[in-house]
Amino acid sequence: MTPRVRVLEVLEPPDGTTRYADQLVEPLPDHVEVVWFTWRRALREKYDVLHVHWPEWLVRTRPSTLPRRVATRLAFVALLLRLRLTRTAIVRTEHNPEPHEPGGRTERALLRWLDRRTTLRVHLNPLPGGEGPHDVVIPLGHYRAQLGGHPISARVPGLLVYFGKIRDYKGVDLLLDAFAQARAGLTLRVVGNPQTPQWRALVEDAAREDPRIGHVLEFVADDTLVGEVTAAELAVLPYRDLHNSAVVLVALSLDTPVLVPSTPVTRGLAQEVGPGWVHFFEGTLDTADLHRAVDDLRAAPPVGRPQLDARAWDVIGASYARAFEAAARSAHHPGAATNHPESVQIA
Repeated sequence: MTPRVRVLEVLEPPDGTTRYADQLVEPLPDHVEVVWFTWRRALREKYDVLHVHWPEWLVRTRPSTLPRRVATRLAFVALLLRLRLTRTAIVRTEHNPEPHEPGGRTERALLRWLDRRTTLRVHLNPLPGGEGPHDVVIPLGHYRAQLGGHPISARVPGLLVYFGKIRDYKGVDLLLDAFAQARAGLTLRVVGNPQTPQWRALVEDAAREDPRIGHVLEFVADDTLVGEVTAAELAVLPYRDLHNSAVVLVALSLDTPVLVPSTPVTRGLAQEVGPGWVHFFEGTLDTADLHRAVDDLRAAPPVGRPQLDARAWDVIGASYARAFEAAARSAHHPGAATNHPESVQIA
């Protein structure tokens, strides 16, 4: 009989919309029990694995007042001490090399401590130098099952779409600047929740000046999202830096080609999904990049659907279950290799 593994997930719990949390936990086998993070649960209940995604969540507060910061950081210290005493494993899924918004000196010191205490790191892409004894690779999954039941729109020639949260590193300002000089026949939709009033004002001002720009500046339901993305000829993600992105996979899951920055990760994705689905820009997005991507897409439209079989969530769920099991064993037996072939084999 497979031993039961209890995992405390440091994520916002499912809320009825399509979220990464749902996709991560739904395909897990029955012997893996998932509970959602609260400080009370983290400091009082028993669990085998703490699964961390964006570790800055554990040390930042909203609102960021001094008393709240101090209380949260003291709780963080207590948590790491408790995990050490109870030999509880820490699994870290490395979504990004660094936080999107940098923190201060104290935060960086606390997160370095968490890094030193981490039992197993899950990487979403292969490491350039190969994986070490405490690393495994489990890619992000696709969204076909979650979004495939919603009605799709007819494609609108020349329609570009940006969707997702609007925050600094995602480069929506660069897209608006590039689109301002775009040729006739192109239109733009910006769909997503601005993370600051300044971002909202930027998009609204651009739309007032250019009637070709439309927007929905809020978190949208799945049916609205599917309608917006499938109407577009091309999804444009003008990120200043792109290491991993669920947004890219949402677009590809809905058979919408994407324009993304050229990085080793996006180049690898292009090879994985097949020709014509992933288009690139170098450096900072500009108007010529928009024109070139549309022209290339029309000259050689992709055939069939993007190849995403390796990102099926049942495969990913089984891989995470093996990773949790291996990490829990390793925490109780320090020195054991967490990704030994007999303990965890990542598909």
